[in-house]
Amino acid sequence: MINLYRLGVLVLLIAIWWAISHVAGANLVPAPLETLRAAGTLVADGRIATATLESLRVYFSGFLLAAIAGVAAGLLMGAIPRLGRALEVYVNALMATPRVAFIPLIIVFLGLGVEAKIAIVFLGAVMPILVNTYAGILNSDEELVEMARAVGASRIQIYRTIMLPGALPFVAVGLRVGATIGLINTVVAELYTAVSGLGGLLAIYGNTFQMAPYFVVVLVLALIGSAVTYALRLLELRFNRWRSTAG
Repeated sequence: MINLYRLGVLVLLIAIWWAISHVAGANLVPAPLETLRAAGTLVADGRIATATLESLRVYFSGFLLAAIAGVAAGLLMGAIPRLGRALEVYVNALMATPRVAFIPLIIVFLGLGVEAKIAIVFLGAVMPILVNTYAGILNSDEELVEMARAVGASRIQIYRTIMLPGALPFVAVGLRVGATIGLINTVVAELYTAVSGLGGLLAIYGNTFQMAPYFVVVLVLALIGSAVTYALRLLELRFNRWRSTAG
């Protein structure tokens, strides 16, 4: 039933898109059929495939590094309370600082190549993952922890069987937020460094007012974001099953 509702929403969105294009004109908002024709052209000449693969390489490299570092750092801060309290103020400061401010420094140290792009994606994705993981450890069920201590469980046992499973929903949320910001930063990185990938196509088509292929790139980015979010949602369901088993 939910799929039927989603299809209805899709049809409604396409209808609204068509109506806006009819009012605004094709020079500003291309019609759905015109965008579809542009997509066929981009697919036929291989431009969209090449750009997508290049962006995905940067995106997944940066996001994977951010997931590993963010989860590990968040778990370590939660496992060592004094370390967590000492670092928390600096983590919050970095979380509040616009990551765009670090791009000139990244370019100075890493240049304009793929390494700089991966670093920009990493910098955007790692903080929400770290913060949510740390918050998950801090929000452990105090009653379960006290009961475990009462029966003589060690700190490692409490951490492994209560705190870590309890943090998994927070980790999943952090990964989803980090994945979203990482995709945005992929486009930003491709605009600020060597112009390439999907971000490069956005710059080229936007600057020359080729709106139909521009919309094609936007839709490709939306599809990538939806696919990654759906995959992480499946991972979250697996986390919940593992949490129930561990509990």
